[in-house]
Amino acid sequence: MSPSLIVPSRTDVPLRLSPIEPSWIIEGNPTARKSVLSRSFDGMALTIVWECTEGKFNWAYDCDETIYFLQGSVVIESDTMAPTRFGPGDVLFFRRGARACWTIEKKIRKLAFCRTPAPALLGLVIKTARKIVRGRLAFVGRERRQPAW
Repeated sequence: MSPSLIVPSRTDVPLRLSPIEPSWIIEGNPTARKSVLSRSFDGMALTIVWECTEGKFNWAYDCDETIYFLQGSVVIESDTMAPTRFGPGDVLFFRRGARACWTIEKKIRKLAFCRTPAPALLGLVIKTARKIVRGRLAFVGRERRQPAW
């Protein structure tokens, strides 16, 4: 049986412990939990619901991560970003390799959209191939109908 092309999920799923690296913890006893909601066919993209209790810790990003905050309050800072408070409805993007200090003021819950980027050379090849295909399809299929959305 092939995997479904559309995978519904909810954010109120049971979460499993996902301990923060102990050497990253600066203050308090933050406890993190998570659940993977979806995964791409190639495993390079994930959607995760994650929550964490109060505390202060460093975090290093090994993938590109877009965060949508569902609840709580956190102050995040880095070498390139002054301390900034985030809460419900806020969105934040971290590139792979980023490092940040998190100070969770009130237990947070977030959706994290994680993607492992292709190596630079492969990414360049893919971008070039897409441009060629788009150009060719645009030229050949001018009369093709597009979806109404």
